[in-house]
Amino acid sequence: MPRTDAVLADPRLVAAAERLGRPVVKDAVARAQQRVRQGEIEPEDVAEAALAGLPRHATSLRPVLNMTGVLLHTNLGRAPLSPAAVEAVTAAAGATDVEFDLDTGARARRGRGAVEALAATALAAGREIVISKGELVEIGDGFRIPDLLVSTGARLREVGTTNRTTPADYRDAIGPGTGFVLKVHPSNFRIEGFTGVVEVAELTGLGVPVVVDIGSGLLDRDPLLPAEPDATSVLRAGADLVTASGDKLLGGPQAGLLLGRRDLVERLRRHPLARALRVDKLTLAALEATLRGPEPPVRRALHADPITLGERAEALAEALRQAGVDAAAVPAEATVGGGGALGVRLPSAAVSLPERLAAPLRRGEPPVVGRVEGGRLLLDLRAVPPERDGEVLDAVRKATGKAVRKATG
Repeated sequence: MPRTDAVLADPRLVAAAERLGRPVVKDAVARAQQRVRQGEIEPEDVAEAALAGLPRHATSLRPVLNMTGVLLHTNLGRAPLSPAAVEAVTAAAGATDVEFDLDTGARARRGRGAVEALAATALAAGREIVISKGELVEIGDGFRIPDLLVSTGARLREVGTTNRTTPADYRDAIGPGTGFVLKVHPSNFRIEGFTGVVEVAELTGLGVPVVVDIGSGLLDRDPLLPAEPDATSVLRAGADLVTASGDKLLGGPQAGLLLGRRDLVERLRRHPLARALRVDKLTLAALEATLRGPEPPVRRALHADPITLGERAEALAEALRQAGVDAAAVPAEATVGGGGALGVRLPSAAVSLPERLAAPLRRGEPPVVGRVEGGRLLLDLRAVPPERDGEVLDAVRKATGKAVRKATG
């Protein structure tokens, strides 16, 4: 049995230790040595086996091909960052001028991640937040907006009913103890039938700030999402503050966004809680690059041409069929996901494969996550850029053990 220190001295493992950390490499060597003891490999193959057993990255998180047809899949990290954002994160990984003005040599301000908790604490601690009963939402994993707001020391003043709320309901609730009016976009459910909601413009002039949580982070109107509120329209309608997520339709990193009146934003910025909620330099770098850089992946996926998607699916299916794989190109429907654009169906295309391939594809490298529907595994292409079609073919080849010629369509 080769000594551990001798194996670790292999230049390839030395380089791997610099990239992944010595404990990770040492564990891989120990596993390879155990295979020698069990008679699975020869002693001279320990270094090779250790190299083969190393993870590709220092993190346990693995890059995944999202072929579920859900563009903003929460379990898969929601919006993928654009190349510009990834480059910005790398640039910000070392020492940066995150709170330093290089021109003056003075300390500068850092951006802030903002959530309802900060607004509630700064504007309504010990006071009332007026909110419609129809907007007391739970957004997943048992997380309820009312519980969050009450935890800040504010009191909720619920108005209207589950299905109908009127401007008069808000007016009658406003008083000296009101901190602000809160509107929450019910992004993950719909109420139909005998309903009534109050628009933002109808809430202006009540004498208290109007705070609107739009949820998805859409900055401007999108014709594909006519019912999805956007920050620009909501602010123009008279909202004083808008809160949103950075990793949904904006297509950036996970962060809480706060937009609106300068005096209110400054008031929240100066609150002690803001320091605990401030984002790090990597998030700031990725967010700036998302806003200033090229179109992020989620926007390209949202506006992908269905005809082109169909052509890609057919090319992939044909290449797989030629290799003896049971594959077909089929029409599909994708969704936005991430608690946004509820009910919007996006015409898409998928490669249909036997259901038994779902598990080996998930466990492959890279993992490919599709959806099972009607006894078939569907690999939806809407969230996958065209330049990664080759990886899809390679993944299916590995899962089936068949040689697949690259698609040319």
